[in-house]
Amino acid sequence: MDKHFYNEASSKKLGWEPSWFGEKYFDDKLVRAIKKWQKERGITGDGLCGPMTFRRLWTERQANIDDYKPSDAYYSNYIIYNGEFHPIEWDKFVLWSEKGGHEARRGNYYDYSGRPKRKIRYFVNHWDVCLSSKSTQSILDRRGISVHFLIDNDGTIYQTLDLQHAAWHAGSSRTNRPSVGVEITNAYYPKYQDWYVKNGFGERPIIDDAWVHGEKLDPFLDFYPEQIEAVKALWKAIKGATGIPYETPTSQFDKTSTKYEQEVAYGSFTGFVSHYHISKGKIDCAGLDLKTLLDEVKYNIDILDTVKNK
Repeated sequence: MDKHFYNEASSKKLGWEPSWFGEKYFDDKLVRAIKKWQKERGITGDGLCGPMTFRRLWTERQANIDDYKPSDAYYSNYIIYNGEFHPIEWDKFVLWSEKGGHEARRGNYYDYSGRPKRKIRYFVNHWDVCLSSKSTQSILDRRGISVHFLIDNDGTIYQTLDLQHAAWHAGSSRTNRPSVGVEITNAYYPKYQDWYVKNGFGERPIIDDAWVHGEKLDPFLDFYPEQIEAVKALWKAIKGATGIPYETPTSQFDKTSTKYEQEVAYGSFTGFVSHYHISKGKIDCAGLDLKTLLDEVKYNIDILDTVKNK
């Protein structure tokens, strides 16, 4: 058996890298490193990272994920997808494993530990109708559901579980299995405006012209500007980690769609959506102009690339 070829094929299928064993290439040094790793853990030392070795390796990395965080001077924060770290350009970011983090409860998501790398097709934006991310996580736990990310009032982003797992956030297995989701803290109802002011967050903007599923909504609280910047940074990181394109369902006038889109839930659409795009019974995130915001993310990247290439 060509062990180099086997390990390279296994890496592509399961989603691991030679660096997980402290090596750079699919060569004899990697085979020896795998053998050593296997023997240290009582596994038959054949130098092949097959399904059993990978499951053991993946579980070990997840249990001590902070130990594998890159010591990169350029980036300080990373999102995690299948045990790999991908940079996010946002200072206020907390992993589930870090102090003050929020962790999705085991049993409240599809656990794909040690499985082939999950293919992610789209990203779903939600608002939580809660006053804080802490409250959101508590409610998710009690309801037996989950979401990958939370964005708090001050723009702090929390990752609650590895993107390898499919969170229960979008209503059904059909929509949960190919997606990633975020809950952006927003109590929604204007009656909570005083609470935000009293607790030092300041007034939230009000949206009074939002439509969804053909109906105009009563005025409701909007996101803080800091939350919008946070979600844009998160989208950029998600694009880098998963390859999801900066696309969103649009109307015939090339504006953000304000209705349910069957192509998202049942078709092959890949990109960024709001919850109402995949469910006729949901209205979040009405008023969030995905098309414009995604264009801003793309524009900023293009500008940076232009500057770097000069």
